Amino acid sequence: MERKIILVAVILGLVSIVLGAFGAHGLKKFLTTDQLSTFEVGVRYQMYHALFLLFVATTNFLSLKEKTVVFYLVIVGVLLFSGSIYLLSTSSITSIKTKIIGPITPVGGLFLIASWGYMFYSVLVKNSI
Repeated sequence: MERKIILVAVILGLVSIVLGAFGAHGLKKFLTTDQLSTFEVGVRYQMYHALFLLFVATTNFLSLKEKTVVFYLVIVGVLLFSGSIYLLSTSSITSIKTKIIGPITPVGGLFLIASWGYMFYSVLVKNSI
């Protein structure tokens, strides 16, 4: 499982760098400053959680089951949070209906918060640290 978490973390990190460069250079002509700033929030949070997953995969503080729970919470959170931000911020050029996507962002944020909260709880209840 650790290998899988590391591979997904690396993919998330790679994609966040590609999207960050695309936003800074490719979308600059098409989006407003506010839209670009919003797009960058999605990129930033995706990268934060790629790094978080690298830590989760390599730490000895968590059991395999706990790592798995954190992993899936992060994956769902990044897909919903960053994914919806990418779609919302580019809706002016993609014509995607934002009313459908808007409520997804905070749900994704809750998954990300839950991943950190679950890790905190998992480490807190350990007696061997």
